[in-house]
Amino acid sequence: MSLEVMSRNTQEQKTLVVDLDGTLIHSDLLIESFLLLIKQNPLLMFAVVYWLIKGGKAFMKREIARRVDLPVSLLPYNKELVTYLTLQKKIGRTIVLATASDRKFANDVAHHLGLFDNVYASENGVNLSGSRKCEVLSEDFGVNGYVYAGNASVDLKVWKESAAAIVVGSESLAKQSQKLCELEYHFDTSQGGLKVWLKALRVHQWVKNALIFVPLLAAHRMSDVDALVACLLAFVSFSLCASSVYLLNDLLDLPDDRRHKTKKNRPFAAGTLDLLHGLLAAPLLLVVAFGITLFLPIEYFLVLLSYYILTFAYSFYLKRVVLVDVVTLASLYTVRIVAGAAAISVALSFWLLAFSVFLFLSLAILKRYTELLSLKGRSSKKTLGRGYQVEDLELLSSLGGSSGYISVLVLALYINSAEILKLYSNPMVMWPICLVMLYWVSRLWIFAHRGQMDDDPIVFALKDKVSVVCGAIIGAFMVAATF
Repeated sequence: MSLEVMSRNTQEQKTLVVDLDGTLIHSDLLIESFLLLIKQNPLLMFAVVYWLIKGGKAFMKREIARRVDLPVSLLPYNKELVTYLTLQKKIGRTIVLATASDRKFANDVAHHLGLFDNVYASENGVNLSGSRKCEVLSEDFGVNGYVYAGNASVDLKVWKESAAAIVVGSESLAKQSQKLCELEYHFDTSQGGLKVWLKALRVHQWVKNALIFVPLLAAHRMSDVDALVACLLAFVSFSLCASSVYLLNDLLDLPDDRRHKTKKNRPFAAGTLDLLHGLLAAPLLLVVAFGITLFLPIEYFLVLLSYYILTFAYSFYLKRVVLVDVVTLASLYTVRIVAGAAAISVALSFWLLAFSVFLFLSLAILKRYTELLSLKGRSSKKTLGRGYQVEDLELLSSLGGSSGYISVLVLALYINSAEILKLYSNPMVMWPICLVMLYWVSRLWIFAHRGQMDDDPIVFALKDKVSVVCGAIIGAFMVAATF
């Protein structure tokens, strides 16, 4: 049944009271504001605990709200419910917002939507949730004098004294509400699911961790079973750690992601995954990742710890510092190679490190270049959450292309060095690899210049058939050089 038809069948004389968190929006303002707070200063998480102990939940919400401004226009609103409320407003129904969120945020949301005649929210030390919300609403509107829209089991306490229920949630919750009052409307929503979690964990990005196997291949130890098992364990460990970081990044970057043309579809930004679940999953993945290090050399543990500390610093600060951000990204790729060497206890090659640093710096700059080019097309002046300006495009192109070519130069010098004779019988066969690399790097930058590059060049390369062919040719020449 359409919303238009349903609007004619509602209890029009009854005030419609709407919950905010999880109902009007696919998110939770307490968690959103907490994340913005610790992004400003991670040490404030200890202050949050102090506020909770000192004055309770409402006091804690007030203290957070005093320090944070939420961009309410970017929140993931329940579009179906907003449409329904708009129709109800047109037929003259009184609509009220009643939320356990702080008064400041509730007023901001009400002002943004322009649908509500009044706002009830947590204030003056009173947390407006569950039984307390029911008492306030029944006192003002009378028992069975209002219709309540909610989304969670805690709302059953309110529905006991409501004339009817609007349920935003599962079929099970709708059936429970019907035992207490009439069901006016049911918006069947669901969060999570395997597909959504895989997207949030960015399992497709785990392919980057294949760099862990590079030292194994470079040392020609592919037939060493113990070394192969160690690399596999390191790969799983690193992937889980990386997914933990991805979750943390997405949670901290909600406003910026919602402004981005593609990142706005990420699970947390879009509201298709519960923020609390993300907050719980991130440390759990991290514990499992470091638990696996018990089966690997201590050097690997130290490398993984360094990786996490660096990504933590990147998430909170370094990503907003011009050029430092791309150098950090390049380092994070190179750390994967270092981790692979630590896992099988082999010495790192200077040539391999130098090659990877310059190549990944080129790719990191390419990623920023692509973002800036996209913003230029939308007439924006500065990147979201970054320090770059569209005027930097030409310089970034020069720096990125130069870095990519230098990586090829390092490769050429390695092929001509004495060290290569320890691993390859006929290194001169590898010279065509330099030409393939020059072509590949140049091609990536041309595609970026044309605006045909995805945000992540690694993902682009994996999907690009020409890049795959280039990789196969390079592999063939490397194998030929061993004989």
